[in-house]
Amino acid sequence: MTRRLAEVAARAGVSEATVSRVLNSKPGVSEATRETVLTALDVLGYERPTKLRGERARLVGLVLPELSNPIFPALAEVVGALLSQNGLTPVLCTQINEAGAEAGYVDMLLEQQQVAGIIFAGGQYSQTEADHAHYDRLARRKLPVVLLNAGIDRLPFPSVVCDDASAVEQALEHLQALGHERIGLVLGPRDHEPSMRKLAAARAMLDLPDDLVGHSQFSLQSGQATASTLIGRGATALVCASDPLALGAIRAVRRAGLRVPEDVSVVGYDDSAFMSSVEPPLTTVRQPIEAMGRAAVAALLAQIRGEEAPADELLFEPELVVRRSTRPANAPSSAARSES
Repeated sequence: MTRRLAEVAARAGVSEATVSRVLNSKPGVSEATRETVLTALDVLGYERPTKLRGERARLVGLVLPELSNPIFPALAEVVGALLSQNGLTPVLCTQINEAGAEAGYVDMLLEQQQVAGIIFAGGQYSQTEADHAHYDRLARRKLPVVLLNAGIDRLPFPSVVCDDASAVEQALEHLQALGHERIGLVLGPRDHEPSMRKLAAARAMLDLPDDLVGHSQFSLQSGQATASTLIGRGATALVCASDPLALGAIRAVRRAGLRVPEDVSVVGYDDSAFMSSVEPPLTTVRQPIEAMGRAAVAALLAQIRGEEAPADELLFEPELVVRRSTRPANAPSSAARSES
């Protein structure tokens, strides 16, 4: 019992006497401190006293922005399987693009279910202008947390990140080698950290006019609208910040009476499921989802074991996958060659 008190006290950053007061429901402890102690008890795997026991389970929240982008179900499959192999139960929380949805899931996980940790992918931590109060709450509670994808600097959590700069560099080098000069970028929102990194890398590589940079929401429809504008400004190639944005760009090219890749080349990002089966098969930059999922779970397990987790980025290298949605600029189509 003494050892348990010491471990919980160390985990929560309070005295053993405070832990004892919480476990025995004694007064003189703030609600915030009480929650921190109970979180430490859960994370360390100790049973709560009967009178403090709710639905106790070794749960890990997996908070995703959506499931319509195939990259997120693929990520959930990898992470969920690894958590299960380590005796943890994943709880899938999918946002519905409403204000406060992510914070609401955090409240639910902390207050209604006892969790050992949370893995976020593509959340509000990636947007500088979003509300981050729920992350501060998690930090105060000292709950193990891991972020997938680049986030704002001040959050004290480890993150597993695909190198956004390398991704856009590979895409641009490919298109430049094909002779494209008017290359447009279809990015996420202006305050989206991964998109800002892609834009900075692009500007470091080429003289990129502002009128060839478009920002959109991460949906096929928004990608189509943004790509339509860039095509109207003379872009002969488009680098997109996700595969759904790239599919929207392909639709925009066709709505403009043009063809992919004969008139406009398109590059996506993720290499999510079925991108080799669309028409034309999509050239895209592949995120190493399985390796990143393994790294995220390993970082979470290390925190659950009580190991220190510095707020560092673990950076993974993406890989360009060339398919048939890109071709040399102004190259004659196969149909035109056969007619000549």
